[in-house]
Amino acid sequence: MGAIEDIYADIDADIEEEAFREAVEAKVEEMGGLVDEEVAAMLIAEDLGESEVEGIADIEPGMEEVQFLGKVVSVGDLRTFERDEEDAEGRVVNVEVADETGHVRLAMWDEDAAAATEELEPGQVLRIKGRPKDGYSGLEVSADRVEVDEEAELDVDLEGGVSIDALAMGQSDVTVDGVVLDTEAVRTFDRDDGSEGRVGNLVIGDETGRLRVTLWDEQTELIEEFEPGDTVEIVDGYVRERDGNLELHVNDRSAVEAVDADVEFVPETTDIDAVEIGQTVDIAGVVRSADPKRTFDRDDGSEGQVRNVRLQDGSGDIRVALWGDKADLDIGPGDEVLAAEVEIQDGWQDDLEASAGWQSTVTHLEGGLSATGGDADAGGESNDDTGADAEAGLGAFADDDGDDAANVADSGTGADADTGSAESGTVEFTGTVVQTGDPIKIDDGEETVKLRGDADVTLGQNVTVRGARDGAFIDIDEIF
Repeated sequence: MGAIEDIYADIDADIEEEAFREAVEAKVEEMGGLVDEEVAAMLIAEDLGESEVEGIADIEPGMEEVQFLGKVVSVGDLRTFERDEEDAEGRVVNVEVADETGHVRLAMWDEDAAAATEELEPGQVLRIKGRPKDGYSGLEVSADRVEVDEEAELDVDLEGGVSIDALAMGQSDVTVDGVVLDTEAVRTFDRDDGSEGRVGNLVIGDETGRLRVTLWDEQTELIEEFEPGDTVEIVDGYVRERDGNLELHVNDRSAVEAVDADVEFVPETTDIDAVEIGQTVDIAGVVRSADPKRTFDRDDGSEGQVRNVRLQDGSGDIRVALWGDKADLDIGPGDEVLAAEVEIQDGWQDDLEASAGWQSTVTHLEGGLSATGGDADAGGESNDDTGADAEAGLGAFADDDGDDAANVADSGTGADADTGSAESGTVEFTGTVVQTGDPIKIDDGEETVKLRGDADVTLGQNVTVRGARDGAFIDIDEIF
């Protein structure tokens, strides 16, 4: 074989030999004769090796160029636009393509865009070369070259939607069905241009997993139309990543509709007796007891709220702290509940507890739970908790805005810490650290006290302090 044939044989890329030779000739011409065909072939081979990806799921916005195969899922409408400082009108069309690993949107321009609307159709396999970027609706590839490959095959089902576990970062035009597990309050925010935006969330599930759906602006009005247990279809969503998890986003191009579809959600949960501090887990069981909602003042002057329930499965039980809007959930003894993405923390009296913050999902489960077993006592008796459980959830957590709101302030139900109505004198006080700032605050479930003096403590730590009591304050003589 000749040099070019040898170089082609060593290429780890999917390209026909004829196309490779054409690329070599083009490279020689581009270099103005400064390189011969062998050097040009080596340059082309190097470029191919760097840009060829194994699948769509491997494409990332930071890549300079990629080459891959994709099956046409849909061809969008041809749109025109005015280019800056040019008289010529631009044209663009979006083509959704997929392989066995995921979906991605192609942006095809001008003559290629016009040809795409006339010649491309769902089911065709394309050989694509282009530049990845982070587009308006997620990852997209600006196509430099697109060719139909009549011989290549990709195992991609073009019928219907996708399952939750098949979603991949960067997918757009996604259709997925799911059961509503949770709805969250709509929040407003200020954009850089001074306008007000709105955002809200649904959490849905299917046989394969659970997914947070983020709705923007006008689409947030749909949240009030659904409640846990409804089955919905999301059309034309796009996949983004947040805190390491995939989310499906819904904008004005998307739709969320109630559907009469047979979708089942089966949670995969961790046994309560197997959870450990620092884990984020899904647990499920029967509510044994539920405390009244408790409010507290944050350092920024806003008011927070928390409610504690005790959840029991066949392996054990645990206190679950429901923060923010979750404290308003209609949950009581005997209810079967899923508490997903809860953080396991060191709670009151060295008891483990599960903190359900903004990222968590708490929902009723219908039809029973195999995980709960037959030992759960749902009669409403407090499981050896004779005192108030209002001190649960005293680890760090995120409030509705996602900020650290661990400094739960002055949340006791006993003496009014701000009026100094507690007795003075030398005391010994045992409680959980609910704020590590200045002042340190500890809570024993009935009242919150402030400490004056230096102490090396951590949030959620159970401590005993001895010292002179002055109303809401204790001057630290000894802490252990």
